[in-house]
Amino acid sequence: MRIQESGENYLETILKLHKESGFVRSIDIANELDYTKPSISRAMSILKKEEYITMEPSGQILLTEKGLAKANEIYERHNIITSYLVHTLGLEKELADKDACRIEHVISQETFEKMKMYMQNQ
Repeated sequence: MRIQESGENYLETILKLHKESGFVRSIDIANELDYTKPSISRAMSILKKEEYITMEPSGQILLTEKGLAKANEIYERHNIITSYLVHTLGLEKELADKDACRIEHVISQETFEKMKMYMQNQ
């Protein structure tokens, strides 16, 4: 089953928060994305059901191997697209980051690979 854009955003956020602090809870995700706790709770239950995350009794959210692979894929897409928009189009980092967040979910694999190759050769 293909994960929705919102699910990809949650996985990317979990990955980023884990890199920053090593411990991620629902409240951390809610604060980062400025979403309500019930919205996060519903999303986490879907991600858990789809085996992208596990939830510890302590409240800690962990990415499964499947979840980590997907989160890393989205995180890479986001970073490469952001860099591409900054370096080739001259966009400000903040705008490029915002636009990359939307583009990363709809861009074709072929276009992304071309961007990636272009950025690697810079």
